Formats: sequence, C-alpha cells, structure tokens
Amino acid sequence: MAEGSIARFLDELAVQRRASPHTIEAYRRDLARFDTLLPGAAPESLQAPQLRRALMQLHAQNLAPRSIARILSAWRSYFAWLARRGVIALNPADGLRAPKRPRTLPKALGLDQAAALLDGPARGDPDDPLQARDAAMFELFYSSGLRLSELVSLDWPGGLDLAAGEVTVVGKRSKTRVVPVGDKARSALTDWLALRSQFEGAEASPALFLGRYGTRLTPRQVRARLALWAQRQGVGVHVHPHMLRHSFASHVLQSSGDLRAVQEMLGHASISATQIYTHLDFQHLAKIYDSAHPRAKGK
Repeated sequence: MAEGSIARFLDELAVQRRASPHTIEAYRRDLARFDTLLPGAAPESLQAPQLRRALMQLHAQNLAPRSIARILSAWRSYFAWLARRGVIALNPADGLRAPKRPRTLPKALGLDQAAALLDGPARGDPDDPLQARDAAMFELFYSSGLRLSELVSLDWPGGLDLAAGEVTVVGKRSKTRVVPVGDKARSALTDWLALRSQFEGAEASPALFLGRYGTRLTPRQVRARLALWAQRQGVGVHVHPHMLRHSFASHVLQSSGDLRAVQEMLGHASISATQIYTHLDFQHLAKIYDSAHPRAKGK
C-alpha cells in the first residue's frame, strides 16, 4: 500500500502541480526515508511520536537543519494528501517542527566586483564566438536576474525580444514572466547572435546558448564557464550563476527600493522570499554609515 500510495502521490505532483522532475526526485528520496528510519512501518499508520523520533535520528546524524526541514515538508505534504483522500484522519506531521537553522544571507557581488567581472580582459576577442557567447550569458544573468535553469532553457528566437529589450522565461511551476534586458546585455547578445552560426549544428538547434558542437549548454557547463571567467577577470571570489541573480536583486533594490518590482522580476511567488534582499540592502547602508559618519567607529 505504501509504495503504491507514494507513487500515486508523486504522479499527482507531476501532473496536477506540474512539479519539475528534479522536485519529484527530491520528494521520492525524502519519502524513501520512511524505510530506513522506520523499517517495517506502513506510512499510513505512523503517528506524530514516531515521526518526531525519526527527525531526532536525522538530527543525530548531523544532517543540516535545512535538509531536515525539506524532508519534513515532503512528509507533511504526503500525509496531507492521504488525509484528503480519507486514508488517515489527521496529518501526524502537522505539529512537528524542524530544528532552527541559522539565517544566512545570499552572497552578492559588490558593484565594483560586478563591473570587474563583466568588463575585464576575459571578454577577449569580440570576434571569438566562445567569448561572445559567455559574455552574452553572463550579461543576461546579471541584467535580468534569471535562474540558471531559465537561462539554459532559452531558445532563439524564442522569448528573447532584443528590439523591445525583454525576455520571456518559464520559471518554477511553469510560471511565465517577462523581464527587462538592459542595453549592455542586448549589445552582448547581438554580438553573440552574429557569431552563433559558426558553431557546428547551430542551424538545427533551437537553443540560444550552444556548446561547440551545436548542443544546448547544460547547467554544469555554464557553472564551469562562469567560474573560469571570474578567475580570469581577477574578481577574487568564486562566482556561481545564482550569485549573479542575487547581485541583480540586491543592486536593483539598492537603487530603487521597490521590493514588489524586484519580486516580480525574480518570479518569487511570495514577497517573503524577496525580503531577504532588504537585509543585503541594510548591510550596504551600514557600510556606508561606518565609513562616512565621524562617530560611527573609534578612530
């Protein structure tokens, strides 16, 4: 019964909620922990004390609080699904809480670091299609705050409208949004598109960003190219794609103060997910205060 009900639950997530394959696989792993933590027990028969002990086992294994919270969320969703179907009367995970996790702020580049990353010598020969492609990718990341999955999924012409200066992307849970594309990103994209046909198999591929042999770039390839690019530019820190998204959000918020606009551009379903950038903004203001106020720090 358990395996069958879990399979049906996952099928419903995929079909009705249009969850991504990555999300489905994460739920599958988290629900499979019933077998290792509570061997022999049918999930439909589990009660809150048993689940609490299972969470304590995970904590004793030094699993990160964030991971435990994710596992508990998957359990809670599964039991809620069972309750809606009358298989169980109450959700045994409802009253449980994961260990508190320390609040960590997303890492963002400073304005000078962002300029160094995008304007430095790694841009190389403008007629080199590989350099032009990388410059276009990273300018678009920073210009529009895209997720890595959104960037690699872009087609040409697809949702990119250089004349209007905007790009249409499909984000989490298949939600579509339109995001502005700045002038420098538009210029870099124009340069790349003029050279794109030099890649083997480019005419047959719909992907905006291609590898050398005409295949769509993978997230892993983009991460590796960005890390190499940042190293060559002498940025001084490891740069990953999501850092450019964080930098976009932080810098737009610093300049505009418009939290709702940043939420829309990032594609956050809830304003609470965007509010973390107000803490980054405060850090920026605090640094200015410390350096400018004559009595901020002892001299």
